[in-house]
Amino acid sequence: MTPSLYLAPSLDTAVAALAERGTEGAPLAGGTWIMRAPIRHEPLRSAYVGLGRVPELGRIEIESDHVAIGAGVTHDRLAGALAEAPELRVLAQAAGRSANPAVRRAATLGGNLCTADFAAADLVPALLCLDAEVEIHSPGAVERMPLEKFLVIRQSLVPGHLLTRVVIARTVARSAHARLPLRKAGDYPTAILSLSVARDADGRVAQARIAVGSVEPVARRWPRLEAALTGAPLDAGTAHRLATELADDFTGRDGVEAPGWYRVAVLPALVRRAVAALH
Repeated sequence: MTPSLYLAPSLDTAVAALAERGTEGAPLAGGTWIMRAPIRHEPLRSAYVGLGRVPELGRIEIESDHVAIGAGVTHDRLAGALAEAPELRVLAQAAGRSANPAVRRAATLGGNLCTADFAAADLVPALLCLDAEVEIHSPGAVERMPLEKFLVIRQSLVPGHLLTRVVIARTVARSAHARLPLRKAGDYPTAILSLSVARDADGRVAQARIAVGSVEPVARRWPRLEAALTGAPLDAGTAHRLATELADDFTGRDGVEAPGWYRVAVLPALVRRAVAALH
């Protein structure tokens, strides 16, 4: 059976259409994950709601105190829009280095966050270390929540709930993104390390936010390393040593591209690389 496609002209109609189609429907934006479902031996849904014509989903708002990004913004657009924002460099790098140019021109922010079975999503750890919040639209309601909470509940949301926007507070921190592809740039990363650091007047770490992706099934923060770095001088050697001592905080996932132990073993090197990139 060929799936049906409804091209929603507005955000309200998109949400209503998803609610009406229930578990048989799904949103369709860039389609880079959905179109490869048969390769993963996954069945397609019987109905899709196209989001490409919804204007709100394609907006990027850069204000003095925050940045708001529509869920339909592609990786390519995101990388370009944030190129001159030092504190958001981690997100620009994550968007600009993911996958390959063809995918970056199609894959969207919302798709990257909502695909629960994709452990190697670059944007997730980048947004976690920026303390990003997401907005969820449902019929007649809008809810904002931390990205960390959304990652926990995203598979349990009932039909008619649609991630529409990501909001990030702007700060004086500096950030960087490090990833280790298996062989070349287009490969899925074996491990991802995203880092945001604010320093005090003496150059010591006043606050650190660190997130790890692709190592475990779901990206998450690294609280013990954040605490260990706070108050310490910000140098790559110290960060590498502390990360080595604390790497057992993670249990790596085994996959055809890399065993779990290897994903954990490379984390200290990624920490070193990310810290060095801040200078």
